[in-house]
Amino acid sequence: MRLVLSLSDNPAVTSVERAIMEFRSARPVVVDGHEGSALVVGVEDLDEGRSAEIEVLAGGHAHLVLPPARLRRLGLERDRPGRLALPVVERERIEVLALRLDGRIDAPVRPAGPLDEEALELARLSLVLPAVIVVPLSAGIEIDKSVVRVTGAAIRDYRRAKAADLSIVSRAPVPLEGAPTSEFVVFRGGEGLRDQVAIIVGRPDLSQPVTVRLHSACLTGDLFGSLKCDCGDQLRGTVQFMAENEGGILLYLDQEGRGNGIANKIRAYKLQSQGYDTYEADEVLGFEADQRRFDFAGTMLKKLGVSAVRLMTNNPEKIRALSEAGLQVISDHRVLGRPTAENVSYLAAKRDRAGHYIDLEGLLACSNKD
Repeated sequence: MRLVLSLSDNPAVTSVERAIMEFRSARPVVVDGHEGSALVVGVEDLDEGRSAEIEVLAGGHAHLVLPPARLRRLGLERDRPGRLALPVVERERIEVLALRLDGRIDAPVRPAGPLDEEALELARLSLVLPAVIVVPLSAGIEIDKSVVRVTGAAIRDYRRAKAADLSIVSRAPVPLEGAPTSEFVVFRGGEGLRDQVAIIVGRPDLSQPVTVRLHSACLTGDLFGSLKCDCGDQLRGTVQFMAENEGGILLYLDQEGRGNGIANKIRAYKLQSQGYDTYEADEVLGFEADQRRFDFAGTMLKKLGVSAVRLMTNNPEKIRALSEAGLQVISDHRVLGRPTAENVSYLAAKRDRAGHYIDLEGLLACSNKD
């Protein structure tokens, strides 16, 4: 009798998580699609040595896959990813096309195939630059067994699977300044290999509509008081409001940089220092306006016993997401921070580009009175 030990309840999800760790470590991954297999390599840490290795393997058949946002910055109006042939895997050319401000299209751009799109999604899940080199694998090529393999179907389904796979792993009272009766509840799952936190402020009555805020993590603003955004003000103002008004629940979601990750957020900050607004900077890097998802936030609230909310937000997408998750959104209320010389353009961009409910003129008027 042969015994087989499986250490995974969901092998497909496990394979994606292994692939994410490899991709973040700048190692190639094999993606198996319906129409064949390909070696996929991120461009973020590409050097001359790795480029030469890929060129030997590719034999002139590699291609670069770019997301539609980056293609738009290169001068093509696209709403789908595209691919450019790489007859020679040249690091300098790839960097120009994928990242540089002076990049321009230098070859025909063909529509990306399903496997190309799955490779891009793996890059996004890994929080690296969304640009990948894809090398189709012929039947005669032998890949070392140490290279992680993952199916394209598993990559496509990963976010949905993780959104449904949420569990509470720890909880404890944590007194906060101005809110001494508070409890931190840590969830595992929801969005990739990350933990999510619910902060229950006071003792809200869960049989009634509960004051709720979905707050995406912002290291620079929440912890260090960056003047470039209003996140820190929103975080502390929300906790204070809840403490003074029958309590509430703040979901602290690990979705730094509108879901792009801290490294890409700092890249975007550098671009902003050169005159781009927050959305333009993300587009230069290949990201759409917002990569975040809030479907799992509804699951977190339901696991805490919440069915109806009074939502504190300026973002219409959060209202829509909780409604679609089956929660009753009784009302929504604005959460406003201080306007500063450094964040006025950021607030204006959120209002004008993403439809956030921000009365910037009113904020400035109040600030000037102070």
